[in-house]
Amino acid sequence: MARGFETHARTVSALTLLSRITGLARDAAMSRIFGVGVAMDAFAFAFMVPNLFRRLFGEGALSSSFLPIYTRLDAQRPEVARPLAWLVLSRTAVMLAALTLLGEAILIAVWPAPDKEAATLSATLVAILLPYMPLVCVVALMGAVLQAHHRFGPTAASPIILNMAIVAAAILPWAIGKPDALGPRTHVVVVAGAVLVAGIVQVAWSALALRGTGVRPMKAPPEARAPFREVITRTVPMALGLGVLQVNTFVDGLIASYPTSIGPTIFGVPFPLEKGAMAAMGFAQRLYEFPLGVFGISVATVIFPLLSRQASDTPAFLESLRKGLRLTVFIGLPASMGLLIVRDQLAAVVFQGGDFTSADSARVGSILAGFAVAIWAYSANQVLTRAFYARGDAMTPVKVSMAMVALNFALNVTLIWTPLNVAGLAWSTAICAILQVVALERLLARRLGRVVDADVRRSWLRTLAATLAMGAITGAVAWWLPDQGSWWDMAGVLVALVTVGAATMLGAAWALRMPEMRWALGRQS
Repeated sequence: MARGFETHARTVSALTLLSRITGLARDAAMSRIFGVGVAMDAFAFAFMVPNLFRRLFGEGALSSSFLPIYTRLDAQRPEVARPLAWLVLSRTAVMLAALTLLGEAILIAVWPAPDKEAATLSATLVAILLPYMPLVCVVALMGAVLQAHHRFGPTAASPIILNMAIVAAAILPWAIGKPDALGPRTHVVVVAGAVLVAGIVQVAWSALALRGTGVRPMKAPPEARAPFREVITRTVPMALGLGVLQVNTFVDGLIASYPTSIGPTIFGVPFPLEKGAMAAMGFAQRLYEFPLGVFGISVATVIFPLLSRQASDTPAFLESLRKGLRLTVFIGLPASMGLLIVRDQLAAVVFQGGDFTSADSARVGSILAGFAVAIWAYSANQVLTRAFYARGDAMTPVKVSMAMVALNFALNVTLIWTPLNVAGLAWSTAICAILQVVALERLLARRLGRVVDADVRRSWLRTLAATLAMGAITGAVAWWLPDQGSWWDMAGVLVALVTVGAATMLGAAWALRMPEMRWALGRQS
């Protein structure tokens, strides 16, 4: 297993690709039905709330502190590892359920006045989607246990359940032959209810997958208490730091949804963003998260257990880390270039139609340009952060993240007043991600020795050369092809550009004899 993360990455990438395709189908349905307006703004903001907790508790601090400890115990004392897993799962579920009840009580206490229809819709959707938070977090924790047992498929496939539930709820009026049966605001409430149902199904799906691991309801022996305390001890400082990061993410969403959730002015001054900013930013995020989730996060997900096992073997640890960085940049840099070139056509093909206009496509495309430049950096940060976590160092990446939080907020509140407008939020995210890569790599090198060695530098330079060649050829083709037209015209242009770009990148990688191509296909060197 020491050298086999490429095969697991291929499996996770394939399943994540399917989940992302269904996610695009979900967003395509939502954009055409709700457009970029109040209903979509409110839903995007409300859906962000459980996702913040998923990143913090499900896939963030708790999973990152739990997985290395569980992996170690599973190899040395499996009779203690299983009760530990159940203890973490059960205690987390209880804690998050209590937090959900507290959140609902606070929401009731600050409920908007009846005359504030947009704010009331946002509050209603938050109230419906808040119980999804403990469900999705428990699913992510179950996924961490499955990853330790080299079972990456069930968790990677779990989002498909959510996506299909949202699609079904979105097209429900047409499915029953009554397109006008629901108004936009009632309809979006139905969609939120479908998310909650999907969460219950996701928990059941993950629980079935967990049966083969031996983790089940059981009384924890005294030997499990010490590692449980170790998990909590690692989680608390990490959660404090990541909590700041998630608050920053929440503030980003609040800035974008401010016109819908609060009003058109701030301190008596017209707010620079318009209604629909949150929805437009959310649609752009879905597009850049497609390659990030399919490849970048997939590599980080499967390399984490391997790094955890190699934490005490520095040469092997560095070898795996370097290979992970080479692979993420090999995939991420061309993805950044490709999205920059096809951003407008992609937004039009995926979202345009119904209540989603060509002007909305251009708006999403401009935001996507900001996010796209740093796809390689988002991916590399996932790998570098997990390298720290695998060695039991939770605070270093947290401190770096907190510095990026401050910079990101300063850039956010500055750039939205420039001609970038809502795209300023995306550019701020990208700038901070690139700086974070530099900081994490430098700090890791101080502890372990050179991370970016000669082989990594040569690999990155070859990737850059191949990416520039791809960009030049694809950009020339894009200049020659029409940039406006019907949906079919834009779909044809998109297919042509993707084909040219992929062929150019593959040809360049072959000509430069890059082993990263084999790794991306799941083959070991």
